[in-house]
Amino acid sequence: MGRVVAIVNQKGGVGKTTTAINLGAALGALEKRVLLVDCDPQGNATRGLGQAAEEPNLYHALAGECHAQDAIRATSFPNLDLLASNRDLVGVEVEFVGLEGWEQRLRGILAQVSASYDTILLDCPPSLGHLTVNALGAADEVLVPLQCEYYALEGISELMATVERVRGGVNPRLAINGILLTMYDDRTNLSKDVAEEAKNYFKAKVYRTIVPRNIRLAEAPSHGMPIFQYDIACRGAKAYLALAQEFLQRAA
Repeated sequence: MGRVVAIVNQKGGVGKTTTAINLGAALGALEKRVLLVDCDPQGNATRGLGQAAEEPNLYHALAGECHAQDAIRATSFPNLDLLASNRDLVGVEVEFVGLEGWEQRLRGILAQVSASYDTILLDCPPSLGHLTVNALGAADEVLVPLQCEYYALEGISELMATVERVRGGVNPRLAINGILLTMYDDRTNLSKDVAEEAKNYFKAKVYRTIVPRNIRLAEAPSHGMPIFQYDIACRGAKAYLALAQEFLQRAA
């Protein structure tokens, strides 16, 4: 069964989608079979992989209108598949909540395909709403990208409280995979201070790998490519390959 990891932070702009795409691609480069599930109605992971959220997509799978496998498509990167989304996914917040077992819907559709993958990555929206709760209900682990900037640590306590509520209710197996420091600028004291504070608080949960602030990482999604296709020699690509290796070590 595939290892299901939700990439979560209710703060936007911290590198969730960048991490989902490039960790997935790096794992694929290491010959692991990966499914990236775009759980965000904005569809950034879908577009960042050069895909369109044609029907059927994640919404149709969640609605029971198709089998999950029918909504999955291959990407241009080896070993990396995508379950796409678009604005239709907003309907989940209205149509499904209140129905019996709504928190388990994503878990149910992933169970249809998980045997085909080593890792399933869930790119969550920047909120702690119903879609994120569904992702946490489906996940084995949570990976939290933490931007090395002011206020970054403040929202983590709320996220951890949500994880605890989900663990105490719908998903007792949910664990913290790790905290990933992103957008790190070694020229500033602020980045160093945030990194130090995170390590003091989360201890070994903080990944040794740190993702630097890197313009090539920011540019790659507009070309519909993982960083390894866009600029494999840049600092961002090297960081995500190192992250993938450390990610696999943590699973061993």
